Amino acid sequence: MLRSLNSRAALIVTLSAAGILMVTMGARQSLGLFVSPLNSSTGLGIATISFALAVGQFMWGAIQPVAGAFADRYGAAKVLVAGLLVLAFGSALTPFMGSGFGLVVSLGLLSAMGSGAGSFSVLIGAAAQRLPVEARGTASGVINAGGSFGQFVFAPVLQKLIQSIGWMGAMWSLALMTLAALPLVRVLVDPKHATHHHAAHEDAGLWRTVRQAMGDRSYLLLHAGFFTCGFHIAFLVTHLPGEVDLCGLPPTVASWSLAIIGLSNIVGSLYAGASVSRYRSKHILAAMYASRALLVAIYLMAPKTALTFYLFAAGLGFTWLATVPPTAAIVGKLFGIRYLGTLFGLTLLSHQIGGFLGAWLGGIAITRFGDFSWMWYADMALAAMAAVVNLPIREAPVLRPAAQPA
Repeated sequence: MLRSLNSRAALIVTLSAAGILMVTMGARQSLGLFVSPLNSSTGLGIATISFALAVGQFMWGAIQPVAGAFADRYGAAKVLVAGLLVLAFGSALTPFMGSGFGLVVSLGLLSAMGSGAGSFSVLIGAAAQRLPVEARGTASGVINAGGSFGQFVFAPVLQKLIQSIGWMGAMWSLALMTLAALPLVRVLVDPKHATHHHAAHEDAGLWRTVRQAMGDRSYLLLHAGFFTCGFHIAFLVTHLPGEVDLCGLPPTVASWSLAIIGLSNIVGSLYAGASVSRYRSKHILAAMYASRALLVAIYLMAPKTALTFYLFAAGLGFTWLATVPPTAAIVGKLFGIRYLGTLFGLTLLSHQIGGFLGAWLGGIAITRFGDFSWMWYADMALAAMAAVVNLPIREAPVLRPAAQPA
């Protein structure tokens, strides 16, 4: 599965990017654990806190094309360092915020923009610039798995910190963990680790390439499917602890469910990264989205026990963020890698518009109806739609190597 990363330089680039994503995604994907203690401490209400996190979902996506464009033009190092510093500052500032507006600033703007600047669009774009074409699919899977491993590690650690030193201490600890990733930036962008340089003829100019992409039907269909992915993920990372509480189960079930999602997605991400060189990415995406609709339906019919949540988390986790490698692969196939950070960043913006709605509407649903039933139904419908809209995407067949003569 990792055979294409057959040089030391390629492996160093890939693992460095994965390590940075482990921190930024681990921090971001575990914020749902803070909803209940934040509400108990501040009395702001679930809807207000959910709105702040929903703003964060949108801003995480909105910063992606901006960060990608800056990285494409000025280099990834400055963007990644700035992102990690802003993420740490937002986390450290949150305990001092006692209003809804304050949480929007610290979590919705600063933390989200920081984690977004150190996320997929910049990291996958930076790695692609330094890797040969045959290694990019596998590398994107490994980088993506780094984010999933971050969720697996951060969720139970932060839950334990919340229980032992309180949510404020856990937030300050999160800020320190973020700063620990700074040395990896230098390793990632070190010129001696580059194994590939993009050809000059790939450069048609940033804005011309963006205009071309926004007029491409396949690119827009890709956006529509990724919108659903964002809705689904943001709803779950924000409100899974609330769903667990509604079922009368302890908070540890939520933290371990999030950890299982991350662990399962490590396998799913590696598989997805390897699969993009064997199958059309649009078919991989269609299968992933269809499986989500089926899993949600099974969950709704199953008894709500800890085992149900763990099995549900394992099933969802396999495709959780494993949609990233095939999505990035399609963008690269359609428009090349010169401005992959920008173009994939725009796709992630669509993802996070869905994320904003998933987090925000989940808070409204629990406030008005007392449960998340309508959100689960909407999630199923959107997942089924996403499976369908990926099929018409224009994608060339995968070229398989010719058989060697005996």
